[in-house]
Amino acid sequence: MKNTVNLLIVVLIVAAGFTGCQKLNLNPQSWLKSASMRSQSPDEDETTSEIEKFETKVETPFIGEYTQITGKNLIALQGVGLVTGLNGTGGNPPPSVHREALLREMRRRNVKNPNQILRSPSTALVIVKAYLPPLIRKGETFDVEVYLPGNSEATSLEGGWLMESYLAEQAMIQGRGLLKGHILAKAQGPILIPPMSEEDRKKGTSGLLRRGRILAGGISVAEDRDLALYLRNDFKSIRNAQRIANRIGTRFHHFDKYGIEEPLAEAKTDKKVVLKLKPRYKHNDSRYLQVVRYIAFRETDVAQRVRMQKLTEEIMIPEKAERASIELEAIGKKSIPILKSALKSPLLEVRFHAAVALAYLDDGSGIKDLADAAREEPAFRVYALAAMSALDEPEAHLHLRELMSMTSAETRYGAFRALWTLDKNDPFIRGENMNDQFLLHVLQTELETVTTHDPNAKEGGPKNGGPMIHVTHRKHPEVVLFGSEQEFRVPITVRAGKVLITGAPGVEQLTVSKYEVDEPDQRKLVSKNIAVVIRTAVDMGASYPDIAQMILQAHQQGNIEGQVEIDALPEGGRMYYRPVHDDSLLALKSGDLKSAKPKPKKGSRVGNQNMVPNIFTTGAPSTSGSRRSKEESEEPEIESASESGDKGKATLIDSRKPESTDEDDKFVKQNTFQSWFRYFYK
Repeated sequence: MKNTVNLLIVVLIVAAGFTGCQKLNLNPQSWLKSASMRSQSPDEDETTSEIEKFETKVETPFIGEYTQITGKNLIALQGVGLVTGLNGTGGNPPPSVHREALLREMRRRNVKNPNQILRSPSTALVIVKAYLPPLIRKGETFDVEVYLPGNSEATSLEGGWLMESYLAEQAMIQGRGLLKGHILAKAQGPILIPPMSEEDRKKGTSGLLRRGRILAGGISVAEDRDLALYLRNDFKSIRNAQRIANRIGTRFHHFDKYGIEEPLAEAKTDKKVVLKLKPRYKHNDSRYLQVVRYIAFRETDVAQRVRMQKLTEEIMIPEKAERASIELEAIGKKSIPILKSALKSPLLEVRFHAAVALAYLDDGSGIKDLADAAREEPAFRVYALAAMSALDEPEAHLHLRELMSMTSAETRYGAFRALWTLDKNDPFIRGENMNDQFLLHVLQTELETVTTHDPNAKEGGPKNGGPMIHVTHRKHPEVVLFGSEQEFRVPITVRAGKVLITGAPGVEQLTVSKYEVDEPDQRKLVSKNIAVVIRTAVDMGASYPDIAQMILQAHQQGNIEGQVEIDALPEGGRMYYRPVHDDSLLALKSGDLKSAKPKPKKGSRVGNQNMVPNIFTTGAPSTSGSRRSKEESEEPEIESASESGDKGKATLIDSRKPESTDEDDKFVKQNTFQSWFRYFYK
């Protein structure tokens, strides 16, 4: 019996041990099976497992992948207004919904005899149109357009003044007439029309006198316009909206008047995140939105370090430099060393993208590279100047002053606009207030000496770009004299509204006079200095449109020695063609290349027309779309800039370059007055 019990115990122990071996995978058969599936090379298997253990794959999701930005649209506004001060070119408006709307408004304001006023030849009913810009604050100004209805008896708005009018979103509904929305703005001011010679009038272009613009004539009365991010429908939730707001707030924040840190993003609903603008990006909100889109939605510290290492390599590659610089800018201050290292690249394109990112990170290490880009390459110019306007450093002031002495008109005025944005009180550009209607800027550029290469300078020409007068018909009513010693040539007879400027041959002084019924005569002798004449004419009652007309009339008659430019603004969306590598040219000379035809240049569009920094925008919707075909993004071959038709279309002086300049910098020549008319033909 005892032996039987012992035998049973042994059997149970063996059975338990076998079961344990199975659970622990200690079965010899399983060892053999496992061994047969392993690599026959122990070293190779060990290396592979180590790589898999320590490899980090970077697939960072960005905020832009889950959201859509709103608030960048223009809001079309319309109203009806009354223009006064016309010199017999007004007329009684025929019956219409517009006349009824104007009469109602006049009665509401207790205007006596409104019909009698409308019948006067010194008044005219006009349609007022405007576009309320994105991100505009309450009380800020914008441009307004006015025009006569098609059936109006009035013939010209020259010399007119728009009385205060209200602008709202409107719609014409059949059977219900003109329906108005909320009033979002009001407008008033002197009307600027294209100046025309008698020859132009005879050619049938007098119809342009029936419409005009009021620079900064609109004032927003609506609430501040902000940006917003909307989450995708398949992604929306309170949690995700809050996570996005937190990620943006961590990267972008500011301090209130009490010194408390406030994030610039706030989750309002499960799909809406309100986004406020970082002050440094105030004049380039498109760049701000680009950076926001490339903020990581979810990323560990290890993954970020790996991605930054990858971006360190990509920013040195011209084709990837733009995207890499934006990603590094979105990461923040810790990217500055990487961007600084990219400034050592021999390629202008790489240095330009790195310098732009550094500027918005409040680092001025790339100021010189931005100045080089603005001077040398039209495709980079608008973005380089905008970046320089975000850097309040003495070196930025000096480089912008130097750029105002270049030959290119858009480089000079673009640099002026950037410096004005940076510091309106800079002594070099400080303007004079002309009766609260416009600013007169007199720049002593003739005293400046250009110390760097000017790609547009003519051999034997002036070293400081020569005298130039710039007038605007968009956003900022101003006259800028590049050269304080500019004088009118005599003989001269020009008008500034009701002010007459005359000078006989050989005289050293001009006569500025004004004769008006029931008003005392005004007459004054002044020097031929253009700035002095402008000040005198304004003192006698000339408006900004009158001064602009006087300058362009004098230019047309040959009374101004220097060039006259109108809205010489640098443009966005130009094509940049990368230079051919020297290696290929050397190979061609040595005979290693069988074809005598050099490798084609690869073209890349820099930004687009809808991404122009705010200080250079026109304030109106673009006439051409920003979308481009695949063929545009990479040209198959560039024979010459004139054939491509897309190599940085600059304004006026850029079209007057000497023929000895490089092919890639040739531009289509345009007449000054065609440039002025360009807006009104839209």
